[in-house]
Amino acid sequence: MSDTSAPPGGQEREQRKAKVARLRELGVVPYAYRFQRTHSTAEAAAQEADLVAGGSAIALAGRVMALRGHGHTAFGHIKDYGGKLQFYIRDDEVSAREFEVFKLVDIGDIIGVSGVLFRTKTGELTLRVSSMELLSKAINPLPEKWHGLQDKELRYRRRYIDLIVNEDVYRTFLMRSRIVERVRRFLLERRFVEVETPVLQPLYGGALARPFVTHHNTLDVDLYLRIADELYLKRLIVGGIERVFEFSKDFRNEGMDRSHNPEFTMLECYAAFWDYTDMMGFVEELFTTLAREILGSTTVSYGDSRIDMTAPWRRLKYFDALAEAAGEDVRGADAAKLKGIARSRGLDIEGAESRGDFLDLLFSELVEPGLIQPTFVMDYPVEISPLAKRHRSDPGVVERFEPYIAGYEVGNAFSELNDPEDQRERFETIARSWKEGARETHPIDEDYIRALEYGMPPTGGLGVGIDRLVMLLTNSPSIRDVILFPQMRPEEGREKE
Repeated sequence: MSDTSAPPGGQEREQRKAKVARLRELGVVPYAYRFQRTHSTAEAAAQEADLVAGGSAIALAGRVMALRGHGHTAFGHIKDYGGKLQFYIRDDEVSAREFEVFKLVDIGDIIGVSGVLFRTKTGELTLRVSSMELLSKAINPLPEKWHGLQDKELRYRRRYIDLIVNEDVYRTFLMRSRIVERVRRFLLERRFVEVETPVLQPLYGGALARPFVTHHNTLDVDLYLRIADELYLKRLIVGGIERVFEFSKDFRNEGMDRSHNPEFTMLECYAAFWDYTDMMGFVEELFTTLAREILGSTTVSYGDSRIDMTAPWRRLKYFDALAEAAGEDVRGADAAKLKGIARSRGLDIEGAESRGDFLDLLFSELVEPGLIQPTFVMDYPVEISPLAKRHRSDPGVVERFEPYIAGYEVGNAFSELNDPEDQRERFETIARSWKEGARETHPIDEDYIRALEYGMPPTGGLGVGIDRLVMLLTNSPSIRDVILFPQMRPEEGREKE
């Protein structure tokens, strides 16, 4: 049995490799092909009364997370997807060969154990082992018990260790799976159809963002990793699939911070004959349903804030919010005026050129941080909303809203633009601004315009950032806490193991 005081790092690794060699000498395969498990640890605990009363033998399998040896006997804990459970093994209750193998087991190894359940004198549910099998020998030791894996960067790079030793991380990703499943069910219950659209696209579109570029060797053409699936989904609305959605992996060649990762997951959904007011009610219902069913309450804790998801949410017009934050009405301001306001506030204006750039900068810096309780910011400037329908009664803005919670945007929704002539004009305006030095653009998609010319019904569209939604519902401060394998800078100066 492992000496848990053995020094970590290279020396312990070599000791474990020596144990692998010893196991092979004994004729033991250190990496088994299968094991017939009858229960998870959680199932065993839930069925304790019946299993103990009947003296039923069960088989558990999991990773060894603790070992305490007493010569001819030992206690340990194994961990599986259901939790942890203690086991007790004696040299006179298993075969001599099995106990010899057990003496070569270390914390971190994966084993299978069979036996019956009982309660120790201290009241802990325990499996009394009658047979034991080594299923996978761990060469690398787990992080030291009391400090665990604390280095956040290392945790993100080696998520496999993070999941083993940090229970809260494991629970976060189980929660993520539940959230996605419940969002999908919410949509299916409302007659939305799930589809798949291309990740590799000849034209990127559906957002103002920089794409990643790749090359198709056989066709000898450059392709783009999608920045959004919007234009494909709206083609399907044209084709008669009146309610449609997709969970899409999107890719944007942009910066990284607590709420941005170059690869992220979006839900996009579209409903024919809806507008953005219908989508506001839809978002309120979706978020309150998720909070209630996932967390058991419509009040969500995030950081130091208590956030009430109950409808109706606050409605706040874009230019009203910006006027209050900037101290003046900027609705008619040109790029030069907006640039001066940004400079007077000490904002970093590098890269900003167009009126839309400066509006976006001022809003993100002056307004967003204060939007803690659920708020629909609505009626955006047309310059930064090339795919939204013009407002029916307010010139210069479009029927668009973004829901904000906890100081960041969690979605984006439009009354979708279905006028092909207006759409072409918007694309051409953006193309001109790109030539003038705008940071982000949207190419003219002739096939999409052609689709609109066949007639798209009035449509409400919505995008929800799944990663940010999970951040909110799991009280996670960074998007990297809710993406299993976030993008990281290359390891430089860090010792490679």
